[in-house]
Amino acid sequence: MKLPSFCQRASLWSALFTIWFVTLWLLSSRPGPGPQLEMVIPIDKVLHFGYFFGGAGLLSAALFLQRKKALHWSTIHLLVILALFAVGSLDEWHQSWYVFRSGNDAGDLTADIIGALCGTLLFRKLQPRVFPQ
Repeated sequence: MKLPSFCQRASLWSALFTIWFVTLWLLSSRPGPGPQLEMVIPIDKVLHFGYFFGGAGLLSAALFLQRKKALHWSTIHLLVILALFAVGSLDEWHQSWYVFRSGNDAGDLTADIIGALCGTLLFRKLQPRVFPQ
């Protein structure tokens, strides 16, 4: 399952991560669906987990391809978790300024971090197949 050569560039994955971040910012700038829907369908945490899972995969790929063997996996994992913790914290603060948003929600931030951890760990498992050395 090796990807084409243009997918082997760290700049591509960095650009995709940047698009991921801008999309998150834009989504967080919209009013939420309202408290009534959230009580009926508690999918907010699943959405946070999934979105940060994907972001962690993109950032893991960018860091891996940027440094290849110069960074150990423990360093990549730490950088991804710290970066996405910062992004999640900023996102929660940002959401607090909009109607029907539950900004500064520790549960959302927890889902973000767990999603990021799972995303970077899965990328590590897939890396030998996707980006063989």
